[in-house]
Amino acid sequence: MRAVIKRVDFDARLVLDEMGAYRLTHDALIDIYIPKAAEHLGALWMTSDMDFAAVTIGALRLQALLGEAAQSLPGNHADMTNILHALVIVPEYEQHFLGASVVAAQLRRLGCDVSVSINESQHQVVDRVEHDRPDMVLFSCARAAALETIRGTVKKIRQNGDPAPVLALGGAFSGITDGTRKRTGVDLVTNTAKDVVGFATKRQKALGSR
Repeated sequence: MRAVIKRVDFDARLVLDEMGAYRLTHDALIDIYIPKAAEHLGALWMTSDMDFAAVTIGALRLQALLGEAAQSLPGNHADMTNILHALVIVPEYEQHFLGASVVAAQLRRLGCDVSVSINESQHQVVDRVEHDRPDMVLFSCARAAALETIRGTVKKIRQNGDPAPVLALGGAFSGITDGTRKRTGVDLVTNTAKDVVGFATKRQKALGSR
């Protein structure tokens, strides 16, 4: 937090090296420290202890730190016969991006090929899924207001694909429940990338055995 808030000259590479001196692995930075720092930035904004500009700069610095950490992580293809293709979506009119980037980095670490869609229209997203035919589509949801958009997109994806990709929902939205899964039509609701990869791997095996 001191690095992303206080420093006038921010160098993500130097910060990464400093974190390494504390014996923090890049995995720990991606999975724990960067998300927790982002949560803290949000909390400071909600309590008016930081203005929007400062929070935005802090988030961009965390994004740069994430990019540096993710570059050094080799993809692991050992446990997968075929590489799984994933599409991570930040729905239209949503303004967050860091969480989706964290998930994308985690998926790449698990050996997936990953694309990210940010603020594309429902039509663009559906066209992208139809053209690229990913194995997994992961929606990042920060607000309850996005659920209706996600529901409509999920419905169109299912109508256009047989079989449809695995559809997952995660993110900061605190109302994530089984009711949300039924409301949106996704296959699972989780904030763990491994859950989605595991679900997609089982789906792929089941389809392959037919």
